Amino acid sequence: MKLALSALAASSVFAFAACTSAPEGVEETAVVETEAAVAEVVETVEVEVAEAVEEVIVEPMTLTAILAAQPDATKARYGARRPAETLEFFGIEPGMTVVEALPGGGWYSKILIPYLGPDGQLIGAHYPDEIWPVLFGENADQERIDGFIERTNGWATGAREWYGDDGADIQQYKMTDGQAAENPGSADAVLFIRAMHNLHRAEAELGLFTNTIEETYDLVKPGGVVGVVQHRAPEGNSDEWADGNAGYLKQSRVIEAFEAAGFVLEASSELNANAADTPSEDDVVWRLPPRTAGTEEGTPERAAVEAIGESDRMTLRFRKPA
Repeated sequence: MKLALSALAASSVFAFAACTSAPEGVEETAVVETEAAVAEVVETVEVEVAEAVEEVIVEPMTLTAILAAQPDATKARYGARRPAETLEFFGIEPGMTVVEALPGGGWYSKILIPYLGPDGQLIGAHYPDEIWPVLFGENADQERIDGFIERTNGWATGAREWYGDDGADIQQYKMTDGQAAENPGSADAVLFIRAMHNLHRAEAELGLFTNTIEETYDLVKPGGVVGVVQHRAPEGNSDEWADGNAGYLKQSRVIEAFEAAGFVLEASSELNANAADTPSEDDVVWRLPPRTAGTEEGTPERAAVEAIGESDRMTLRFRKPA
């Protein structure tokens, strides 16, 4: 209402100035004073319009609203993945610059992009090209490898189409190829969500697990956060089995690696834990939902793994000293 009244006042002054001419004998200063009054009202209106526009700028969507708007297939995983609680535990907030390791098809990306909002940035950190022969074996089909590389190269372009111009700015880089070193101390947070086992699988050949964590230390700003959610191996199982090839890593191994790089373990949480998942050294994580690999639908074996649910996962929050 204040804006409307000011606009009305301005229009009245303009009308007065347009319809009234100085009668003969009236000093010229009267006209000058009228013009000054008009200018003052116009300036007041311009300021109030700017303030009103600023007040109605749409704030980033709440995380609750973003989660409610996701497809049913995504929402079906909330009970196992707990995205709201996980992002809260890691301290992720709108406006941050967040690196998401191995974003893949965007399960978390499609939550983060609108949540970070137009003042935020989401950066996808992808496998380096050299990892594919390690993961697939020396005799891997080159055409298949080329397909993965092509999809990785186009990830940011595809991700920008999910929300158009709404949401966070989207960028990408490949781990340990030198791109991250161009922007040291630029990230508020880096998230490794079920992403570290394959990095560890390439540790012997490429040093990828250790090198990625060291690169991350340089990329995160002082006081910044690294969040880890990872399939958790029983500490009693052998280190050889818990090397990532079965999908699991020991929590002690992950903590050791981040602390060696200079991070401090600030907190751990059991919010993504599942005590029913106690894998033997004959098991792989992909036997469990949602993959349920190795069992047929309708069999007792499938029922048994479905009763376990998704994997037991560590949830760790590391911080780079300020």
